[in-house]
Formats: sequence, structure tokens, C-alpha cells
Amino acid sequence: MYLARVVGNVVSTQKNQSLIGKKLLIVQQVNAQCHPIGEIEIAVDSVGAGAGEIVLISAGSSARQVFENENIPTDKAIVGIVDHLEVNQ
Repeated sequence: MYLARVVGNVVSTQKNQSLIGKKLLIVQQVNAQCHPIGEIEIAVDSVGAGAGEIVLISAGSSARQVFENENIPTDKAIVGIVDHLEVNQ
């Protein structure tokens, strides 16, 4: 898992049947200080995240296990919204 910021959304009228009703969000990985460090990616939202929020991203086969249909064609899923982040260095 890693941290990311929601930077936008994707509207798709034609998509795989198992993605119908799922929100697709554009996210960018961030470091512990919430500074962008990674590429822009698309993730399937499972928690109702919104623009500007810091979220937890699950990747790979773990991302598919979040949904009832484990055959969903995704390798990135938003699995949590971060309320507070505390880093002790």
C-alpha cells in the first residue's frame, strides 16, 4: 500500500461490465510529507474519496480483493481515506 492524493476523476461511458457503477479517480503517489513523488495513475474507488484527499492505495492482486467481484480489471484500488498523518523522524 502507499499514499496518494486524488487529483481528478475519469468519466467513461463505455467500460468493462464489472466497472459499471464504480468511480474511477486520478491519483498521484505522495511521500510522508504529502509531496508528489510518483506518476499519475487511475484507481477504482471503494470508499467514496474525493478531489484533494490523501488516500491509501492497494496495488496488484490485493486491489481486486476489495470488491465483491474479484475478477474486476484493476490493479489499483483506493481502500482508505487518510484523516490524519503523523510521521516521527
